[in-house]
Amino acid sequence: MRTRRRQQPVRAALALLLGLLLILLTCTAHANDSPPPVPGVPPPSVPAIAHTWPVGSHPLVLRGWEPPATVYGRGHRGVDLATPAGAEVRAVAAGRVSFAGRVAGRGVVAVELSGTDLRTTYEPVTASAKKGDEVTAGQVVGTVEITGSHCATTCVHWGLLRGETYLDPLALLPPWLLSRGPSRLLPVL
Repeated sequence: MRTRRRQQPVRAALALLLGLLLILLTCTAHANDSPPPVPGVPPPSVPAIAHTWPVGSHPLVLRGWEPPATVYGRGHRGVDLATPAGAEVRAVAAGRVSFAGRVAGRGVVAVELSGTDLRTTYEPVTASAKKGDEVTAGQVVGTVEITGSHCATTCVHWGLLRGETYLDPLALLPPWLLSRGPSRLLPVL
């Protein structure tokens, strides 16, 4: 009986040491893992390289990005930005126009962003830029068409792709460009 009582503290100490060792090994194994995503901060795979919004200075987002569960699944593969018909559409970052034409009756402009494997798309747009044109951030690539939008009001659909994978185009915008200004407390009604 005495031997058992002496062994219990030793076993407890060994269990504690094994637990601490397991925690240490787990922490070391995950030391190089990426940190969890922070809301409002773009993931590292999409650099915040945009210098401007495609339309206006801070347009209303009518519908946000909703990634599909599968390649052909339902979702919204970009963001819809409220803007009047005829408004100028600008390249958000420097790049080369890879497409300027019509797809399914809508005008589309696509820009491959310099120094990345990303491309942005804008529709419905009457292109003023041509395929192969080098564009700078903020340069006009077209104007918003009156018809062809899938929004209830006139809008431009802004997309972002890496290869054939759709990404959230808002991730291109640095936090200062996403912000509408300082936070303000409103009265409770």
